[in-house]
Amino acid sequence: MHLNLNLNLNRRTALNPARRTTTAVAAAVVLTTAGTLLTALPASAATTCTSPVYKRQFFANTSFSGTPKKTDCDNAIDQTWTGSPATGLPKDNFGVRYAVTRDFGSGGPFALAASGLDGIRVYVDGVRKIDLWKNVSTTVSKTVNVTIPSGKHTVRVDYVNWTGSARVKFGYTPRTSATVDAVKPLTPTSASVSYDTATGKAKLTWAKNKEMDLAGYRLYRRLKGTTFGATPLVTTTGTSYTDATLPVTGAAYYYEVRAHDKAGNSSSGTADLGVTTVDRTAPATPAGLDITDASETGGLRIGWSPVEGAASYRVYRAATENGTYSRVGTTDQPSYRDATAQVRTSYYYRVTALDAAGNESARSVIVKGARRDETPPPAVTGLTATPTEYGFALNWDANPAPDLFRYVVYAGELVGDEEEQVCSVHEVEWLDAETTSYDYTTLPDGEERCLFVDAVDSSWNSHYKWTRSPNIVTSTELDMTPSVPTPEGSPLHLTVDRALGAEEGNRLFWQGLLEGTPETAGGFRVYRWNPVTDSYEKILTAGDGVDEFEDTGVKHGTTSYYWVTAVSADGTESLPAGGWAVTAPTS
Repeated sequence: MHLNLNLNLNRRTALNPARRTTTAVAAAVVLTTAGTLLTALPASAATTCTSPVYKRQFFANTSFSGTPKKTDCDNAIDQTWTGSPATGLPKDNFGVRYAVTRDFGSGGPFALAASGLDGIRVYVDGVRKIDLWKNVSTTVSKTVNVTIPSGKHTVRVDYVNWTGSARVKFGYTPRTSATVDAVKPLTPTSASVSYDTATGKAKLTWAKNKEMDLAGYRLYRRLKGTTFGATPLVTTTGTSYTDATLPVTGAAYYYEVRAHDKAGNSSSGTADLGVTTVDRTAPATPAGLDITDASETGGLRIGWSPVEGAASYRVYRAATENGTYSRVGTTDQPSYRDATAQVRTSYYYRVTALDAAGNESARSVIVKGARRDETPPPAVTGLTATPTEYGFALNWDANPAPDLFRYVVYAGELVGDEEEQVCSVHEVEWLDAETTSYDYTTLPDGEERCLFVDAVDSSWNSHYKWTRSPNIVTSTELDMTPSVPTPEGSPLHLTVDRALGAEEGNRLFWQGLLEGTPETAGGFRVYRWNPVTDSYEKILTAGDGVDEFEDTGVKHGTTSYYWVTAVSADGTESLPAGGWAVTAPTS
């Protein structure tokens, strides 16, 4: 015989589990009736049956009154009798009562199915659910859907045979359609975890759920500080699992177990089950190694990107790229100052990361560096600024720094009141280390100027930028401004380029009037200031359409002032537009 439970737990029950009695029974008699295995016991012995096996009682009447003639255990209600079902019972007008009390876990929707000849009644917790109670000559059947609450409940089936053949069949099965079953399984109980430090494995165990529609369990794992993901670590139908995939990094991990049923419902997770792994994993190799400051005061600084999980770093150094690397220092920061590095000596560095457990990473790539000179040259001395017709002639003493690389000329103007003035400067020119003079061109209009020359060595140490104390000199320009001012209101605009070289002179070009306009019908005239005659003298008469002129007659090392006018057909000149250019001395 076979119980039609259609449940995972009951399917795993043996076809005919061992019958248990409260006392040892001697001389048990085994009977076979219509394919059913029965165990006859003395009337005085009390019978208990392990759930979900039914306790079955045979009565010699249809009212289930009096003492049962026989009591045994059966794991399925599916019997047919053509005669007496047991010794001492008639072949007609007998009753059989089946009962089982079991834990339904979270409960849910079930289908109760009964059929047979003659009368069948089905009860759940004493409430009648199926009633087929009549003497029939053909098989009758009925299926009803019920919702069983969570926990333990008793199912009872009363069967009677009045006359003729006897047949009874009953089963209760969970309804597992997702559209019907919305009841979540209960959270697994008795969950625990143990961790083997020798193997690095974690073993989880939990108690078996009572749900009859249970599909299995899902295990989830998370790193401390994170949340459980949507995908389980593993899905299993068992009640234990050994996790051999834990990283041995010394990190803490948490597990939880969830039950899920055939309808896709999932229980809540168990309380977090925590383990802290042993740490046998070295940190990542430091990356981004570089010489971050070759001129730091007191040494040479190496830097790298921080490594996750690193508690400290070791710095190794060698004299050659493929030489022996010796440890020169340890730090808990992603940089290190090598105070033992000698100035202008090349070194090769590698770095490793260590975690709190002392695991050391592989060595980083090699970086080469040399500690730069940290001493700037002395200040430039002996600077003189002689006013000239082009600006100033600068001369200074040669700087004694042995690693002198270049000079930088600064020029500017004094700002502030007479009591406190500041020299506001800008870079004018970079010069090589062999130069001790420079012609600084600027419009000589009688202004007071401030100037200094800075010394820079081959390590780019600047005396001025290190000390902010240059030897500044002041000097007043010659005033080469023409005594005749340029009037305002000219229709032209004049641009004069400084001399482009020893041969080109000054280049003039003008704009403001279109070719062929009445004002330019007679062309253009260009004038140059002559300080000897104290007047603007005409140096060019140009026709209509000309808009530039190159004055090659200027003297280098002077300042030139120009006018340009437009001439109409009747000889009338427009107001002049003015411009100037400074021509440096030839070298």
